[in-house]
Amino acid sequence: TSLAAQSRPSQSKTAFSGELPALDGRRLSATLVQVTYPPGGANPSHRHPCPGIGYVLEGALRMQVEGQPERIVKPGEAFFESPSDIHLVSANASRDGPAGFLAYFVCDHPTPLSVPVPGAEKRP
Repeated sequence: TSLAAQSRPSQSKTAFSGELPALDGRRLSATLVQVTYPPGGANPSHRHPCPGIGYVLEGALRMQVEGQPERIVKPGEAFFESPSDIHLVSANASRDGPAGFLAYFVCDHPTPLSVPVPGAEKRP
């Protein structure tokens, strides 16, 4: 490594900052999950029992939480998932390439990180 490369400091930016819901601080755990959608891939309606923060690494995601409009989340963008959110749409926005993100969950109780919500896509 050259001296010039060693003297360049790293750069940082805040991708997400927000308040978490009340949690029992005596038994907190954190889990970081890497999620990859194949071209055209999608997950069925679901929710997360613990609050989570997602950060898109590649591709683009189609996301929709019940009561909100669908949106596209691109690389370098972050999103927050509340335990009360029902994810109606969670999909790769591309049929040609993969999409991937990191999801960071903070839990205060043992639970699966994602649980299905059957029939949620049929809600008004």
